[in-house]
Amino acid sequence: MENEAGALSRVAGLFSARGYNIESLTVAPTEDPSLSRMTLVTRGTDEIIEQITKQLNKLIDVVKLMDMTEGPHIEREMMLIKVQAEGDKRNELKRISDIFRGRVIDVTNKTYTIELTGAGDKLDAFIQTLDPGLIVEVVRSGVSGIARGERSLKI
Repeated sequence: MENEAGALSRVAGLFSARGYNIESLTVAPTEDPSLSRMTLVTRGTDEIIEQITKQLNKLIDVVKLMDMTEGPHIEREMMLIKVQAEGDKRNELKRISDIFRGRVIDVTNKTYTIELTGAGDKLDAFIQTLDPGLIVEVVRSGVSGIARGERSLKI
């Protein structure tokens, strides 16, 4: 999409006006500073997804649209999670983090902040593994995706 003021607002407005939910939204400039790549996750029947696609393609800011679910692709999300880490819990939290290939990126006397990257299911599984009482704060980036192989969103 065009990297200009109001473009994101017009996409969000399209969803809002039609009562569709955006589950995840990630936007950042590309190698071309005049363009941004938006990765948007939503759910719906085939008819609803087709309608959303048609409406997005009508927006002047949208340069090219690709439905990642139509082919093999890679999805990743990043999560920062702050957990209470005192006494015996410190080693256990570090062990669980290592199992999930997470990294402890901040340490205090009472907390760890852990960074995890992967598919949303992996991040959900990590959260479910933890004692809910230990979780202080969770921040997730939203999904970023790219097609596998030769398929690309290149203009």
